[in-house]
Parts: sequence; structure tokens; C-alpha cells
Amino acid sequence: MLLRQLKYFLAVVETDSFTEAAARCFISQSAISQQIQALERELDVKLLNREGRKFTLTEAGRYFYQKGRLLVDEAERLCRETAKIGQENGRCLRIGYLKCYSGLEFQMAVAEFSRMHPEVATEIMDGNHEDLYDALRTGSVDIILNDQRRAFSDAYVNQILATSECYIKISEHSPLARQESLTADELKTVPCILVASPNQRDNEETYYREIVGLDGGFLFAENLEQARLLVAGGKGFLPVEGVPMSHAVMAPLHRIPLLRDGKPVLRNYCAFWRAGNPNPYIEEFFDILKSQFD
Repeated sequence: MLLRQLKYFLAVVETDSFTEAAARCFISQSAISQQIQALERELDVKLLNREGRKFTLTEAGRYFYQKGRLLVDEAERLCRETAKIGQENGRCLRIGYLKCYSGLEFQMAVAEFSRMHPEVATEIMDGNHEDLYDALRTGSVDIILNDQRRAFSDAYVNQILATSECYIKISEHSPLARQESLTADELKTVPCILVASPNQRDNEETYYREIVGLDGGFLFAENLEQARLLVAGGKGFLPVEGVPMSHAVMAPLHRIPLLRDGKPVLRNYCAFWRAGNPNPYIEEFFDILKSQFD
């Protein structure tokens, strides 16, 4: 059982709604429903009695909720206390970024911050959208570079860094590489290659299928380099994460705009940090990062 599945179950019970729980957890309703079903299969016990769109807790479900709430609270307290100890032992800024982000802005910002503050240790983590959200919520990181998939929350400082048109990368040998733009329908026979860790593959696939509209099958890579090699080998196309830069090297891959209803598909890239975080370096790093997008 994954701690994340337990958090999903708690959210469903506490909101009394799969829809509201999905919004709280920053995933789709179908994904959270699948995760609850997977949890029930792993436990080999029914936690919810489903009646159409409504549900009630089984006796086992009530017990699991009560004990699970205590377990998650303790896990989050452990993360906060560990982070606090780490900060007290020295000056530190913990930064997270999208593991599939291909722009250079983040690298340049980290380099500039380190030049200005050599005395501050920078700890860097990467992850998919939900990995970063969980790390921020539990206090494992101070600030993240992430894409926007849900409405902003007042619990965090939410700063849009850039709004970028979405592109895909495809092999120069593909017939589609000659197109000036592409739509999801034109890509429906070509696998979509996503960069995702094993525990995030379902979430990433659901997002790109249900929100972006790509539905031609999916392949997964552990990192960007592996994904690019798959594209170069003609195995599929790669959605490009990040703001395009004029000096970026594309060969032997072609970068092509992705359209929906004749208009570019847009994506917001944002900096997020927890409101009230006392780390004095957060806003300074944000200013440096923002300057890379201006």
C-alpha cells in the first residue's frame, strides 16, 4: 500500500466526494477512483459501499480511516520536524522542479543563486506534478517549479512564471515532421512518450489523455534523455515541457506546435511555496528564477 493511496482515501472520506477529493489531491476523478479500487484490492477488503455517485463507509472503512488519519498526521509531522532540523543545522534552500522540464531557466537560476550565496546549501529534487505538490505540502521542499493543473490555493504563494504554447517533439524521419502544426487527432496513431516514475505513470497518463486530449497510447521513460532517444528512434512523440528557447538544439528531433480547435494549447509554469514559510531565501530565488523567464 502506498501512503499516497491512503491520502486519497482520507480525502474522499473527508470531502464526502470523489470530485472534491480529486481537486484537493490535484488529480482527475477517474484516477482517484482507480487508486481507491487498487487500495481495496491490495487490502482484500471493501472500504466503501458505492451507491451510484454516493458512498458510505463499511465497518472496515471506518476503522481504516481512523487509524489512517493518525498515520498520515504522524508522517507529515515527521517530515516537518526532519526539515526543521535540517534548516537549523545550516543555511539551506530546498528546491523542486518538474523532472520532464526541458527549459534552461531553472538551471540558470540555480547557478545564479549559488553564485550569489555560496554559503547556502541548495538541495534539489525532481518529480512529476504530484510528487512536487506532496513535497511542498509536507515541508520537504521550500519552493517548486511546477505546471499548473488546478485552481490556485490560498495555502500557497502562486506565481505564474510564463504561459507557453505546447509543443511536441517527433523524429525528423516521421511523415508528421513535415507538418507546421499537429492536433491530438493527427497524433492518435502515434504513442505519446512521457517522463514519469513508476508510481506516477497512471496520473500522468490520465492528465495527458483527459486534459490535453492525447489518446494514441503511451510509453514511459525514466528521464528526458531516455525519452529523447525513444523519439529519435521513431518510437513515438514527446510533449515538450518548458518555454521554448531560440538556442535550444532540436536535431534530429522536430518541434511542432500542438493545436486544439485551431488554437495553440497553452500551459502555465509557476513557482509555488507555502504561505508563511520563514525561509528568507525563497523570495530571492523566485526573483532570480522569474528574471530568467522575462
